[in-house]
Order: sequence, then C-alpha cells, then structure tokens
Amino acid sequence: MPRKLQAIEKCDCDVIHGDIVNKVKAKMPQEEILYDLAELFKVFGDSTRIKILWALDEAEMCVCDISYLLNMTQSAISHQLRVLKQANLVKSRKEGKIVFYSLDDEHVRQIFDHGLVHINEEIE
Repeated sequence: MPRKLQAIEKCDCDVIHGDIVNKVKAKMPQEEILYDLAELFKVFGDSTRIKILWALDEAEMCVCDISYLLNMTQSAISHQLRVLKQANLVKSRKEGKIVFYSLDDEHVRQIFDHGLVHINEEIE
C-alpha cells in the first residue's frame, strides 16, 4: 500500500539543547550494537520471510508444509529459513527424517506481534 510522502518539519533556528543531547548521547548503545539491530530489522524486510514468521507464530511446521502453504518451492523456503535461523529468529528440531521449524523464542513473537499492532493502528 503506497504512502504519501509528507514534508518533514524542521526548526527555524540553530539552538542546540546541550542537556538533552548529552543525556541521549550517554544512553546511546555502542555503534556495533546499533549495527546488529539494523541487520536484524533488515531480515524483517522481506515479505516471504514475514509470511514464514507469521506461519511459525501460528504453529511449528516443516519445510514441506510451509512450501505448500505459501505455494513456493522447498528450496526457496529452505533458503529463507536459513536466513531466519542465522538471525536467531527461528529454530529447528529433527524428528526422524522431518525437520520442524518454530520461532526461536518469545522475543521473536513479541517483535512480530508489536509490528502487527503498529501496522493495524495506521490502518484504523
């Protein structure tokens, strides 16, 4: 759904609020942490991975199930699951010849659910 670009409002002066800037600067995480956070959010930037996360939020599933659900090849799903697993967003367990995938932990569910709440607020 395309969004209208809105003009960004900016100050009409050059006043620096040093106390606020210093307070925020003191609390700002290290550059490496912020980089890792940006990389994590990039993983959420693919609609196929979002669909997989949504499905795994509902139930533990194997690659065959996910590929059938999303009407994609098992190879394509496996590739996306590898990306999600490397980002510690999903985990796997083997049962005989079948590998089942699920969300890695409750934090992943919370990130996903908070994103959905935010999007739904914008729609209303």
